Amino acid sequence: MSEEYKSMQDNKVWELVPLPEGVKPIGCKWLFKTKRDFRGNVERYKARLVAKGFTKKEGIKFKETFSLVSSKDSFRTIMALVAHYDLELHQMDVKTTFLNGDIDETIYMVQPEICVGRPKEYGLQID
Repeated sequence: MSEEYKSMQDNKVWELVPLPEGVKPIGCKWLFKTKRDFRGNVERYKARLVAKGFTKKEGIKFKETFSLVSSKDSFRTIMALVAHYDLELHQMDVKTTFLNGDIDETIYMVQPEICVGRPKEYGLQID
């Protein structure tokens, strides 16, 4: 959790601000995953802070998502090109890929649990 939180702070993902009157911030939660090697040994533990997007209401930007992911079709196309042109392919895991998305409005989110000691009337402003 500390590593994820520090990464978000270093990349200035949000700003801690007093919540404007009448604004209801969206919630957030931590997702945890254990990464294992091919033998099943624990390689590392991962934590990701995610907004509770499931609180969206039908008809109000309900089908919009802000997560950048590749589709299976894109992956297959890339693999076909690599095979056809006898290229080398390298994999990489980008921890902060979510920062490449564009949000055209200001979003307010409640503080994650790791923000101990900060005033509860403050929230995270994401532009």
